[in-house]
Amino acid sequence: MTRTPNIRQESDSYAVTAEFYDILQADEDEARVRRLYGREIAEARSGVLDIGAGTGRVTMLALADSWADVHAVEPARAMRTSLLTRLATLPAEQRDRVTVHPHPLDETALHAVADVAVCHNMIGCLPPAVRGRLWSAISRALTPGGSLFVQLPPARLPVRTVVRLLTDKRVGAHVYGGRMTMSAAGYRIRTRADYWVRTADDVLREHTETFWMWPATRARLVGELAPHGFVPLPGRDDSELLAVALRGRR
Repeated sequence: MTRTPNIRQESDSYAVTAEFYDILQADEDEARVRRLYGREIAEARSGVLDIGAGTGRVTMLALADSWADVHAVEPARAMRTSLLTRLATLPAEQRDRVTVHPHPLDETALHAVADVAVCHNMIGCLPPAVRGRLWSAISRALTPGGSLFVQLPPARLPVRTVVRLLTDKRVGAHVYGGRMTMSAAGYRIRTRADYWVRTADDVLREHTETFWMWPATRARLVGELAPHGFVPLPGRDDSELLAVALRGRR
């Protein structure tokens, strides 16, 4: 009997950004990932859960530095394409340990698959109601006593427009560049990403993509996580990171 495939609408988020993300931000992001989660990922035993895996910085670190199985959750087709292209270059031993999930975590059937979960550079992109569903899904996916590490989103709305230029990178005769512009828009943060490709004499291409972010303080996230069995880990007060552990199940 042939099984009918489960066809769902896929996210086109990051369709523009995926082309530019690694070339413009990979080096800085790789260093940040290692600094924030490197020790815990290396000590993972049952599994590592990479939520919002993007192009795979956390996933690649887990495959290189641990022997645990890895679950990479990435709903956006464009980012997942980059992730799978990267995984295709790995030795079979590493590829055999990673499973890529193309839907949000609350739509997967993951139960007690990991003792370390990471939300890197993604929580700010989720409205509060969606965060609630995510916390519940993470509590199911973690083993008892498992740890969750969340890169903190902006705590509040920006009081003025903030512009961050990305460092130019050359690829052959072309130079890739970009900037991120953040501004308050009601109760959300509007983040506009502008990218360009140029030669020494001319701009060849320009692209723009807009994202929405929801600010949240550390205290608010701790409060949201508490009903799902999470408590803060002592001694982890990094200004960029929230570290919590799963103490029980509801």
